[in-house]
Amino acid sequence: MPDSLPVLTLGGGCFWCTEAVFVRVRGVVDVESGYSNGQTQRPSYEQVCSGSTGHNEVVRLTYDSARVSVRQLLEIFFAIHDPTTLNRQGNDIGTQYRSAIYYSTPEQKLEAELLIAELEQMAVFHGPIVTEVLPLANYWPAEDYHQDYFEQHPNQGYCAFVVAPKVDKLRKTFTALLQ
Repeated sequence: MPDSLPVLTLGGGCFWCTEAVFVRVRGVVDVESGYSNGQTQRPSYEQVCSGSTGHNEVVRLTYDSARVSVRQLLEIFFAIHDPTTLNRQGNDIGTQYRSAIYYSTPEQKLEAELLIAELEQMAVFHGPIVTEVLPLANYWPAEDYHQDYFEQHPNQGYCAFVVAPKVDKLRKTFTALLQ
């Protein structure tokens, strides 16, 4: 995989959900579940879940900008999670589930800010968008057993009832962007 491909890191609740969606998107060449924007070096899942590290569960997307734009990735991101709930997605509660866009380039930051402003102006959501837009900091890959979790455990309860509907929404809403 070329080092020259851009990377965008997104926090949209449980990384199993977000990863399962973005692995299906045309132009996304790698999706890695991880932790970012906290204080601890090499945090474990248990540490992140305790809320003591400040880390967020995220997916790190490496993508081919000739095949999928930052705007398209962010439109999917805002469609598959609730960006109006602070530190929560459904029954997943805690700072590790906060809505976040961690950018790697000034262009990604600008695109995120523009899209959030548009969504707010159009009143797409029932409340204000609380998604934080910050530079990526202190990223660490999640443990191996978190990678490709939905692909390996599609019938597990959380996957069947929480992850699968997000994947279905992607399929129905963003058909043109599927691999």
